[in-house]
Amino acid sequence: MSPETTQKERQFNRWIWIVSIAIPVVVAILFGIKIPGAEPLGFLPPIYAGINALTAVLLLAALWAIRQGKRATHQKLMVTCIVLSLLFLVMYVAYHMTSESTPFGGTGAVRILYYAILISHILLSIAVIPLVLRTYAKAYLGDFKGHRKLARVTFPIWLYVAVTGVVVYLMIAPYYPY
Repeated sequence: MSPETTQKERQFNRWIWIVSIAIPVVVAILFGIKIPGAEPLGFLPPIYAGINALTAVLLLAALWAIRQGKRATHQKLMVTCIVLSLLFLVMYVAYHMTSESTPFGGTGAVRILYYAILISHILLSIAVIPLVLRTYAKAYLGDFKGHRKLARVTFPIWLYVAVTGVVVYLMIAPYYPY
């Protein structure tokens, strides 16, 4: 890489780390804030679960596209996945700022399974933020070798987060009060 590209990547990485730390911190803070008198947005969970499902499908389509040599299609699909992830995040925060958290009502082994999936989903959703942003930045800067190498790590984690988001929703949906 040229010195100019290296400098740009350093700048990207600085912002990526700032954003990657800020998002979970801001979400955690907002998660604890309830908007007084706000109408609960109980209709949002199935919508943001659908967004997670669509993200998973589009991630697979993007993988197929790049393997077919359709770089422009791959790029559009990946940008769409990033936008969908941001949309999910906004809806998720809005729901939790207007509604109480729903406790999981299952018992026994299914309860253990639910919490194992939920905890891994939450931890990996935090970890995937800098991975997605760094993977995107490498492609944006034209470092396709670095992009491919990092994408091999980022893709399965992001796909897992998207799929387990749907699984968590399906497991807790019977317990929603709405």
